[in-house]
Amino acid sequence: MGHSEANTGPGAEISAAAIPEESDLERNSEKAEGVETVTEIGERHSPEERNGVDNTEPTPKKSLSFKLAFIGLAATLFVFQMDATCLGIALPAIAGELKGSSLESFWASLAYTLCGLVMQPVWASISNAFGRKPPLYVSMALFFIGSIVFAVARNMNTIIAGRVLQGLGGGGIDVLAEVILADMTTLEERSKYLGLMAIPSAVGNIMGPTVGALFATYATWRWIGWINLPLLGIGTPLVFFFLKLRPIPFDATLARNLNRLDWIGMALVVIGITIFVVPLSWAGSLFPWASWQTLLPMLLGVAVLVVFVWYEAKPAAPIIPHRLFHSKTGNVTLVGGFIHGMVLVSLLQYLPLLYQAVELETAILSAVSLLPTVIISVVVAAVSMMMVPLFGGYVWLLRLSWVILTLGSGLLALFDVGSSSAMRYGLPILWGQGVALLRLNLLPMQASVKNVDDTGLAIGQFLAIRMFGGLVGLTISSSIFNNVFSTSISDATVQLTGALLPLKDASNAVNFIDKLRSLEVSPATLDQVLRVYLKCFQTIFYTMTGLSGLGLVTSMFLDEIDLKGQDLGNQRFEE
Repeated sequence: MGHSEANTGPGAEISAAAIPEESDLERNSEKAEGVETVTEIGERHSPEERNGVDNTEPTPKKSLSFKLAFIGLAATLFVFQMDATCLGIALPAIAGELKGSSLESFWASLAYTLCGLVMQPVWASISNAFGRKPPLYVSMALFFIGSIVFAVARNMNTIIAGRVLQGLGGGGIDVLAEVILADMTTLEERSKYLGLMAIPSAVGNIMGPTVGALFATYATWRWIGWINLPLLGIGTPLVFFFLKLRPIPFDATLARNLNRLDWIGMALVVIGITIFVVPLSWAGSLFPWASWQTLLPMLLGVAVLVVFVWYEAKPAAPIIPHRLFHSKTGNVTLVGGFIHGMVLVSLLQYLPLLYQAVELETAILSAVSLLPTVIISVVVAAVSMMMVPLFGGYVWLLRLSWVILTLGSGLLALFDVGSSSAMRYGLPILWGQGVALLRLNLLPMQASVKNVDDTGLAIGQFLAIRMFGGLVGLTISSSIFNNVFSTSISDATVQLTGALLPLKDASNAVNFIDKLRSLEVSPATLDQVLRVYLKCFQTIFYTMTGLSGLGLVTSMFLDEIDLKGQDLGNQRFEE
């Protein structure tokens, strides 16, 4: 990594180790027949290629060990993505059985996401120093143990502890699977494997609520933890036996890399993100936005993150080096990833709630209503990403993705009380294709890296930013929901007495959704209540439409970076 600082010239799209010294090029590029030249974007061309002769050899077929290792990584990532969205729909059942308070439920929900978020750049940095496989094994072990702790819990504190362990491990699984995929493939072929990896990832992410609802309704919520064990049992042996990465020398790891790890940077980023995100998550629910309990820690978090950014210019191996921000395309991709996280996480949370609150579906039926969206979006996204090389790049596809997401988010506002089956099944499909296609954002993020050995750090940074965007989006959506509900219910002519009395407090609105199907009120009264809920969801959809439009604007600043790179990192896959 030490040479990457100087590798910022026109030929920086490939690593410095892959090309001769510039002076040698100047002396020799035009002299001898058969000597290669280097173009401005770092591609190498022989004289035959410059004369129109294509002597490129076909890409060799991947070995069986490569394919099995890839399947192992995909299976492990599926487990993480499914678990990430399982809990929300089952949390009321868990809190009811274990007599948990609203504060304990809040922490059970937040612990997983927060721990995953703060650890993603840390895991990426550790894997640079000690190799990819040891931290991946530790992450799997933490997730495995956390799943058992969650499944056997007898109180909410144990639930929270289990979710903390799962979050610490899950954040590592998420980032290291993507980092190792970059180690296993060249930039030119990566879009194909990103497309294949998107299938289990997206299916797990969107199917999580269905699994959670099924277990909570027909079996026990404890199976949300137990189901992870056999699924990990599929991926872990494949990774252990077939993932063959070039190891980092053991003596160098202990003697040099341990000392070079950015310990202060790791502490600053964990502390800064934590004390910023926690009040952001409770603002508007546990404490008002303007209260000191919200503002003081948020400002402290910002201050710590500012210190972190300043400090990262000093370590020999920073956790997030400043050189990652030298690319305009990389910076624009980070902004797009942040917005993508906001829209994805917010609507994954609130779409199933709309089916339950406005269409009066059960939790399971609400998940079933999203099945066409899951199936179509995953297939379209996977095929589109694998065809990037055929269509000459990613820029047009990313812009099209933002257009689809903007239109799809706007179409969701067409939901009404008593929508037809066609609308319930069909309206979210376009939105689903948009959010699935935008997983392609990882490609320009990796292509913008000047030194191939920085790819892991760039992926960790991108995934953390996207997850952070998800938390911010969820906070914004929650605040919108509570404020619109409070205003609309007071403006409505509904008498909030008897069974409707809890709705005087907007903080009860989400918990009350379960009771709407069995509410003993007149049809006219019920219709008014449902329309109050509908207005809340529509306001969230309008907001997400605007954010998607902003994402489209940012994509106009993307540059098309050539994807012909053949370089592999130091920890490359070895057949």
